[in-house]
Amino acid sequence: MIDTEGDCVEWHFPAEANAVRTARHAVRDTLRSWRIDAAVGDVTVLLVSELVTNSLRYASGPIGVRLVHLQPDPDGPAHGPADDAHRPALLVEVSDPLPDPPTERPAGPDDEGGRGLQLVACSAQRWGTRKGRSGKTVWFELALPG
Repeated sequence: MIDTEGDCVEWHFPAEANAVRTARHAVRDTLRSWRIDAAVGDVTVLLVSELVTNSLRYASGPIGVRLVHLQPDPDGPAHGPADDAHRPALLVEVSDPLPDPPTERPAGPDDEGGRGLQLVACSAQRWGTRKGRSGKTVWFELALPG
């Protein structure tokens, strides 16, 4: 299922093994249509892949992915580097029915997992989690050139 509204798109994937691949393709195609920088697109696809994988591993039920292309407010003043509201950004949200927030844990060099949230924390300008009516959402924001 896809909902599109200008600079916002949302999908819901069943909790099945092919959800990660399907989410990657949907995100990459959308970012290309929005003409998002390829490097930002690659990072976005990687982080979505990690978060959808986490949802598949720990939750059963549909997985939601939402992208919002945040545009700067042309009427608002930009006062300096701390004023992120006046810079273009990409907001990405991955939701699942599990209410427990994800836990960051250190991954050893031989560990098969445990790097997803580390990648999000290192790559995103901001990230976090929030509870929903049924489940949680992990979100991150990436700065866009321009």
